[in-house]
Amino acid sequence: MGRVDHFPGFSAGYSVVMAPTPSQPMIADPAEPRILVFDSGLGGLSVLKELAAHLPHAAFTYVADDAGFPYGGKEERMLSRRVVNLMAELIEAHRPDLVVIACNTASTLVLPHLRARFAVPFVGTVPAIKPAAAQTRSRMISVLATPGTVRRDYTRALIDTYASHVQVALVGSTELARLAEAHLNGEKVADEAILAEIKPCFRQIRERRTDAVVLGCTHYPFLKSQFERLAPWPVNWIDPAPAIARRAAQLVGAVKRPPRKAAGKVVFTSGKTPTGALGIMLDGFRLAG
Repeated sequence: MGRVDHFPGFSAGYSVVMAPTPSQPMIADPAEPRILVFDSGLGGLSVLKELAAHLPHAAFTYVADDAGFPYGGKEERMLSRRVVNLMAELIEAHRPDLVVIACNTASTLVLPHLRARFAVPFVGTVPAIKPAAAQTRSRMISVLATPGTVRRDYTRALIDTYASHVQVALVGSTELARLAEAHLNGEKVADEAILAEIKPCFRQIRERRTDAVVLGCTHYPFLKSQFERLAPWPVNWIDPAPAIARRAAQLVGAVKRPPRKAAGKVVFTSGKTPTGALGIMLDGFRLAG
């Protein structure tokens, strides 16, 4: 195994268990596939954007579990029960043809349980360690994620499998998902707060320095322009959303159809109705409450 350095929110002892990735069944390619996109908050909209580009004819329902946000620091058993039980209700209510778990924290913990319990196919979101390890020239990469994702055996297994030849810094951010959520709600987020969260990603050893940072939370791409502006030096910020959308398109089928005219649906588990800046932002994603 390559060297792994651990930063805030991580305990050094662990055992590596790679969760199985069963082959997912192709759905029946309906003219208007129903796709449910699930996240703890608004971060999964970064995945929805790519999904809509690949599958413009799909009928999307976006579910934000804002009543449970944030997921990153929650106890694993409690979070697992919450997501599985909530998914049962959502599948019953919306009858999706495909579910996309647009959350690294939930995917690395609950995805095998969801696939075992429900017949509907699932596409998960896991840190894009494989492409980062393939692209790095300095052989130094960082994984910027929630403390929960950083702690997961699944994340370690990805490092063992795909990044044994590089040095990996695991950076567990306790605040960045909250900052991104505030930004998406139209609030001003201080540069200093963002820089404090990303600074541990940038490491230099003699002439080598970090050249790739994996965005291990779907909230983070919404702060990418700030990351690029505040970074001590340029790096490749790796977003898994395009790969997730390609996988979803494989399961739905690559038949080209006219774009869907009707807006998608958005559901907040808190029951709130989006208004103001949030409502305007969701309009941009063609989502209605």
